[in-house]
Amino acid sequence: MTAPVPGGVPDRPPVAERRLHPVTPFRRAWAPVAVLAGWAVHDPNAAQEQLTRLTGTMLLIGLSVLVPAAGLYGFLSWWFTHFAVTGGELRIRTGLLFRRTAHIRLERIQAVDVTRPLLARVAGVAKLRIDVVGAAKKDELAFLGEREARALRAELLARAAGFAPETAREVGEAPARELLHVPPRALVLSLLLTGATWGSLAAALVVPPLLWFATHSVWTVLATALPLLGAAGASSAGRFVTEYDWSVGESPDGLRIDHGLLDRAHETVPPGRVQTVRIVEPLLWRRLGWVRVELDVAGSDNSVLVPVAPRAVAESVIARVLPGVTVPASPARPPRRARWCVPVWWRGHGLAVTDAVFAARHGRLRRRLSLVPHAKVQSVRLTQGPWGRLWRLADVHVDTGAGRTVTARLRDADEAARLLLAQAERSRTGRRDARPDRWMA
Repeated sequence: MTAPVPGGVPDRPPVAERRLHPVTPFRRAWAPVAVLAGWAVHDPNAAQEQLTRLTGTMLLIGLSVLVPAAGLYGFLSWWFTHFAVTGGELRIRTGLLFRRTAHIRLERIQAVDVTRPLLARVAGVAKLRIDVVGAAKKDELAFLGEREARALRAELLARAAGFAPETAREVGEAPARELLHVPPRALVLSLLLTGATWGSLAAALVVPPLLWFATHSVWTVLATALPLLGAAGASSAGRFVTEYDWSVGESPDGLRIDHGLLDRAHETVPPGRVQTVRIVEPLLWRRLGWVRVELDVAGSDNSVLVPVAPRAVAESVIARVLPGVTVPASPARPPRRARWCVPVWWRGHGLAVTDAVFAARHGRLRRRLSLVPHAKVQSVRLTQGPWGRLWRLADVHVDTGAGRTVTARLRDADEAARLLLAQAERSRTGRRDARPDRWMA
């Protein structure tokens, strides 16, 4: 029972604030050291000049001051950071000298991701990243215990779905059903069959010999060959590390994506927030029937749904992201006179419009089929240059809420004019009939 106050309005119970995990000060203690390292990288000549002026005794004194100061900074920044879940918001208070309080309205939360960098996994902690509608960047709580992070994530999603505060903690994490798992062997083979990998490797093998015949300088060859070889391996190795053990699961709070070899990430594709789905089909993948699925999500960094999978499996996952959507089998090509505007490559363009999506294809070597639900179209535009007017061709552009544009190129001018009006009407009716974007709906 709360004590009554004058006017008959009971006092609100105090909000229970919590601190981050005790390992957090060790992470934050590196901030002063990072500032000095950034200065040294920005102006290496001045840094080297200052170091040459210092004696061994002065360096020891500097370290004896810097290390405790960094530790004190880490401890105080942790001590003055609190968070609490109130009746309608997540409140985060931070700041040692300058106080900052973030009030995150629970109904505006669209994704809560749990990430575990390598050292955090060793320490048994995790980082919670909160994606809010309209926010330029994600707020985060780093670090929490792994169990606490998952429990808080489940509570926030339950509260965002409309559960009462007293029952949100009891809901727990919604169960997930696995839809897709990418085996490491398939991921490695897909990277080896990617044109960018072979292009970088070919440049690393061809350019250095040409430089040797031109300059006969070993240092010039090494200075060129090493970055090229590094670039050839870095992109493929980076994708392998990031997309290793990729799995997609379906739950009431959206599609869950788990991945990562060194840094594990537990992400969520927000329901109803997907603006565009792209099916990417590189040339060397076609014999195997593999595709890659990418996303444009409003206000979110999530961009990959399926790194590699058979087309039928990928389309079944797309059907969970865009309910009721069937991927068009064969988009219609532009008229043959389009070859005078874009020789050879005109065959790579295509268009299909169904009751649910606007689908545009482009690319010959690396095909991309973009699917935009009619309800997500923000505006429709028609453009026609002088050469296009000569051949009676026009482009139709569809703008989405994620700041992206999908273009149906080289369409017949009369067809494009009809498509412009029809798509505007489909977008209006699509937004009117669309289901509300709700968690756990």
